[in-house]
Amino acid sequence: MTPGPALMETDIDLPLFHRGKVRDTYELHDNQLLMVATDRISAFDVILPNGIPDKGKVLTQLSIWWFSQTHAFQENHLVSGMVPDLPGALKHRREELAGRFMVVRKAQRIDFECVVRGYLAGSAWAEYRESGAIAGEQMPKGMVESERLATPIFTPATKNDSGHDENVSFQRMADELGRYRADQLRTASLGLYAFAAEAAEKKGLILADTKFEFGLIGDRLVLIDEALTPDSSRFWDRARWAPGLTPPSFDKQYVRDWLTASGWNKEPPAPELPADVVDKTRELYLSAYKQMTTRDLFFKEEERSRWLG
Repeated sequence: MTPGPALMETDIDLPLFHRGKVRDTYELHDNQLLMVATDRISAFDVILPNGIPDKGKVLTQLSIWWFSQTHAFQENHLVSGMVPDLPGALKHRREELAGRFMVVRKAQRIDFECVVRGYLAGSAWAEYRESGAIAGEQMPKGMVESERLATPIFTPATKNDSGHDENVSFQRMADELGRYRADQLRTASLGLYAFAAEAAEKKGLILADTKFEFGLIGDRLVLIDEALTPDSSRFWDRARWAPGLTPPSFDKQYVRDWLTASGWNKEPPAPELPADVVDKTRELYLSAYKQMTTRDLFFKEEERSRWLG
């Protein structure tokens, strides 16, 4: 399917709750929110001037898929992602919003990223090379990049909307939230990771690491935002993984690599991505969705008509 233009921003006649790096979130009635995933893409904490067509649909539909897989043991905030459940005033926007929105319950966000790592990669690999530790916890000597950890580890980070998240110790999380809540977050995150890693393994994928966000509805811990997408997780092709190498991932690393090679100083404004980089990145996002769910993101026309309602 030939992609249309990337959706860079929405302008919906509802009270704006929050505009993030990717999602535009609006207030609905009954303590609900409308979350719309745009096609914006950021790198090195800078939003790029052009986006990746259909990226927001991949993030939304993959999140909905994972929410449906995990809701039996972990409550989440999803109400609906179906067009007939859009507010009546937005039915004329259904072509624009279809596939990229979620109606969710409003939760009190817990301001920590809940990161789980099963492999030594990314910032964990950088920290290990420098200090022999991950999140302040000493690790065995002699490990190599992309090596599988003996057991997955929980490495929280502070949640920062306007800059880079900061890796912190579990003790700091416990000091700020209380030990009960910190333990609850760690247990929930490790449980979700274990489930998703096993599911990914069956599809020929490795879930190297991932991050979750949680909130509270009353006193109940609820999974919020997105879940196990290429933006929040590092997925590798199992057939291309080996300790000591850097496997290609189904995410925006391709964009980061191009930006680094371009000589950009990582300060705004960012350069515009060339068409071939946009196309390749879009292909990676779509392939991540298909390999995990075993179905295409786009429906045949007759199925799409029923989907739109």
